[in-house]
Amino acid sequence: MIERYTLPEMGNIWTDSYRFQTWLQVEIAVCEAQADLGYIPAEAVREIKAKANFDVKRVLEIEAEVRHDVIAFLTNVNEYVGDAGRYIHLGMTSSDVLDTALALQMLASLDLIIQKQEELITAIREKAREHRYTVMIGRSHGIHAEPITFGFKLAGWLAEVLRNQQRLHTLRKTIAVGQISGAVGTYANIEPRVEALACEKLGLQPDTASTQVISRDRHADFLQQLALTTASLERFAVEIRNLQRTDVLEVEEFFSKGQKGSSAMPHKRNPIRSERLTGMARIVRGNAVAALENVALWHERDISHSSVERVILPDSCILTHFMLKESVNLVKNLLVYPENMAQNMNCYGGVVFSQRVLLTLVEKGMNREEAYQVVQQSAHTAWNTKDGNFHELIAKDSRVTDKLSSSEIEACFDPKHHLQHLDEVYQRLGI
Repeated sequence: MIERYTLPEMGNIWTDSYRFQTWLQVEIAVCEAQADLGYIPAEAVREIKAKANFDVKRVLEIEAEVRHDVIAFLTNVNEYVGDAGRYIHLGMTSSDVLDTALALQMLASLDLIIQKQEELITAIREKAREHRYTVMIGRSHGIHAEPITFGFKLAGWLAEVLRNQQRLHTLRKTIAVGQISGAVGTYANIEPRVEALACEKLGLQPDTASTQVISRDRHADFLQQLALTTASLERFAVEIRNLQRTDVLEVEEFFSKGQKGSSAMPHKRNPIRSERLTGMARIVRGNAVAALENVALWHERDISHSSVERVILPDSCILTHFMLKESVNLVKNLLVYPENMAQNMNCYGGVVFSQRVLLTLVEKGMNREEAYQVVQQSAHTAWNTKDGNFHELIAKDSRVTDKLSSSEIEACFDPKHHLQHLDEVYQRLGI
């Protein structure tokens, strides 16, 4: 991932140095397990732990010659350890190291993502509480529907982010697995007990039935959940973009001092953060498809997945983390314009209250089909007409006034009717 979208704490997890460090963790954990079971001398393990090290530049230099990253790493580690190094990697295959260490990287990344999503949950919750009763128009098909509140819209976002957070916690268990099972996964040259002990030391569970690799359905699940998390962020971003349109302007991204929106047009204040989030979600979603392609490997193992994962795992983790940080800042600093919301809701004389008029007429004994026709006639006369006023047309229609008093007509245009049950939604979310 390019530096522009890489936050240091996440970027660090996907460096060569961090990757080799996790490889060393795995190798040492296996050595300790072997020693615990009496297969190698405890003194040798102490020496390995005291001397084991690596030099990234040297590992890459060896790899350029041998064309095998794990062999290059082990060669370099043994340059530090000396004779005790013969006990390193006993009975193991490369994927034992690679897949178990990769789980550690994925877990470290997931923990940062979960932490950042918790910040987003807090930001949305606070903004929803602030705008609990900020009335605005609800829209369906992009067309004015009936009144809601901006807080209610945010409550929907909060519920979705909470579901994503729950999914990520479940995902943590799915990916927290390792394997130390040797070539083709049969434990022919290393005992399952070694795997169990080593995984315990690493905070992992042994894979139920690994081949020479951990099956890639787990990694596909990981990418699917990141794609779903970022798809939610995209949904929020698209909503902000729509509400920031000049002809709507009910919310707006914070525009910092000195910021410029266009090289040509000084008036522009563009929703660049939301647009950035929309674009990034496409990348993560595409990477999730690549992860699904990785599931079908040949027989007990091939490495067609390896080159793909070197790109999609770091890129997706880095992007998801960055997108969450951007979303937190976007929500916290979002500019909300209640006056514009009220103006938009009441355009064409409150035509959005048509259903309330319809139902009130029915309650007073008018046939529903007749009531629908009466209300629709006034609504369509007012709709999209300069100075069109649904309220005035309804109040002058004798078919309406024969059934409803002036106070009953006024009550139909009170937005509070549409908010009477919203507290129940807030209670469910603990807002």
